[in-house]
Amino acid sequence: MSRLDTTLQNLPTIVKYALVIGVVVFISTLFPNQNKFSFSFAKGEVWSHEDLYAPFDLQVKKSQAELDSSKKELKENSTLYFSKEKKIVKERKEALKKAFDLKIELEGESYSDASNNPDIYLQQGYKILDEIYKNKGVFEWDKKNEAASLQFIQGGNSTEIEKNTFFSSKQANAEAVDALFQSRLVEGDIMMSIFEKSFFQPNIIYNDSLTNYFLQDQLSAISIYKNRIEKNDLIISKGETISEEHYEILKSLRNGDGDFENQNDYSWTVFIGYLLLTSLIVGVYLFYLQFNAEKIFNKYSSLIFMLLWLAIYSYLVYAVERTETLNAYMIPFCIAPIVLKSFFDERVALFTHIVIILIASILSSQGYEFTFLQLLAGIVAVLTPIENRDWSKFFYFLLTIFVAYALGFTGLSLIQNEAIASLDWSTYGWIFWSVFLTLLAYPLIPLLERIFGFTSSITLMELSDINKPLLKKLAEEAPGTFQHSLQVANLAEAAATKINAKALLVKVGALYHDIGKMNAPSFYIENQKGKNPHDSMEPLKSAQIIIEHITEGVKMAKKNRLNSEIIDFIKTHHGTTRVEYFFQKHKKLNPTQINKEPEFRYAGPIPTSKEETILLLADSIEAAAKSLKNYDEHVISDLVDKIVGSKIAMGQLANSELTFEELEICKKEFKRVLNGIHHARIEYPQG
Repeated sequence: MSRLDTTLQNLPTIVKYALVIGVVVFISTLFPNQNKFSFSFAKGEVWSHEDLYAPFDLQVKKSQAELDSSKKELKENSTLYFSKEKKIVKERKEALKKAFDLKIELEGESYSDASNNPDIYLQQGYKILDEIYKNKGVFEWDKKNEAASLQFIQGGNSTEIEKNTFFSSKQANAEAVDALFQSRLVEGDIMMSIFEKSFFQPNIIYNDSLTNYFLQDQLSAISIYKNRIEKNDLIISKGETISEEHYEILKSLRNGDGDFENQNDYSWTVFIGYLLLTSLIVGVYLFYLQFNAEKIFNKYSSLIFMLLWLAIYSYLVYAVERTETLNAYMIPFCIAPIVLKSFFDERVALFTHIVIILIASILSSQGYEFTFLQLLAGIVAVLTPIENRDWSKFFYFLLTIFVAYALGFTGLSLIQNEAIASLDWSTYGWIFWSVFLTLLAYPLIPLLERIFGFTSSITLMELSDINKPLLKKLAEEAPGTFQHSLQVANLAEAAATKINAKALLVKVGALYHDIGKMNAPSFYIENQKGKNPHDSMEPLKSAQIIIEHITEGVKMAKKNRLNSEIIDFIKTHHGTTRVEYFFQKHKKLNPTQINKEPEFRYAGPIPTSKEETILLLADSIEAAAKSLKNYDEHVISDLVDKIVGSKIAMGQLANSELTFEELEICKKEFKRVLNGIHHARIEYPQG
């Protein structure tokens, strides 16, 4: 039993119903406080309802294609921003000095004045550079920016760039030459020769970060709405064909894309309507659990676990619906059936998924397509075999779910839009995220198992390892019991497999069902090698020692933290039957002590699940088969029929979920396995 269930088990029944009411109220508060658009529609269909008028001021959203087109147009016609690069002036001055020094070095004899007064010439050159770069600037036009709007940013101010705003490189060269002509340099031509060779580089440079900053600002300002419809305006008339424009308006109306500034009054009638609807859905769900999954309904931790799925998914839909950048298709609804199938059966997993989707569909604005796809994916998740212990198989399982989603959405889209080109490809992306997030089911299974005390196939595989300390100890201290447990496990697993019960669970239950015998192994016949200690004991005392292996087994199981489901196998594998051998012996010795009969009975309870029932039968059949002297096929068949018949007559199968049809299948499988174990062998000649 989990710690959570230990804490909750003593709570009164009224707490259970208070918990249910709390979940119903919580979910109901998540619904919108206004009337929900409830009409179904598709592009190209005829509007069969009455004339539809706008119930409030309605803003019609742009389609994704229209938004993309607006963004593309803005990018193509976006403003390019330029700023002044200060380091260009410094670089050009260094380049001027280098070119001047080289000129003097190579042609110094021709420029005696420049050679004798280099500082004067250089200072004049620097002055010209400052005047050209700092006072005005150099900018080069190219084909890429000829048609674009250009802005120059300086000191927080923006100025439009025109062709005469700055010097081009060629104009800068000409300006420098003119300035040298006006200077009083004796040998000014030495500087002219440097400036004439495309010396000037642009210092008005394209600023990518500023351009992107302003572009993103403009993109974010693009309205997601394309037009507005006033309250009471006619949207569509009865009998009119739903056009593209109608379809977009109806979608906006369904999504509630209206002006709610004047709609803040909370509608209690709407809330009561949603409360009744939620109560009905949850009520039907609880009715199902009470009569089809009684163990879940009666156990606090299990019931809380089931209700949590409803509350969590409802809130997820609520949160996503109120976040414009997200889509309800991304919610991993398939996690619920995957996890529930690991702990319970397919019916519980599927029914819970249906209830979750029913609530989510009312909360969501996606329409019937959303409901259809989520139900389809859940059915695929439940019906597809899943192997939680194998990552590669788990990925194939997720791929199957994605294919189901994608094909379903494609079919619905083609029905509505009649063209592949009009498919909403972004929805496929949201579906992919939903399937990807379904990977969370893998780590959630062991986590939830520990919190709520469930048993998953991962844990069962670990427990089935005969090298586990408890089983190893059983093999060492009670080897006969260990071999008996292995044989019972084989019988039970084979029968459970045939009727599609939980074969791995019953196998593990069989391996641990007799661990209590380790407390006094020599008192059980399968471990005895010499004298039987019961020969010198009172039958009642012997019976009590035999019966104690149940209580001792439960103690050992709890000490070793075995799951409650495994402990149930220990408690129920003898039901409430008598220790018949010692009871009959007691009757012979004490014929007058009839009132002692209850002391020879196991405390039970009798089994309820199919798996517990199979173990009870397999345990008795395997033990009885060892006493046979002749392993003829008919003898084995009669033995199985006799054991099963006696258990039914004693009322041990009265509460079992096992049907008569399944019982017959189990009997045939018991006979087949026993015949295989005890088949006739040839007699080898003595040599």
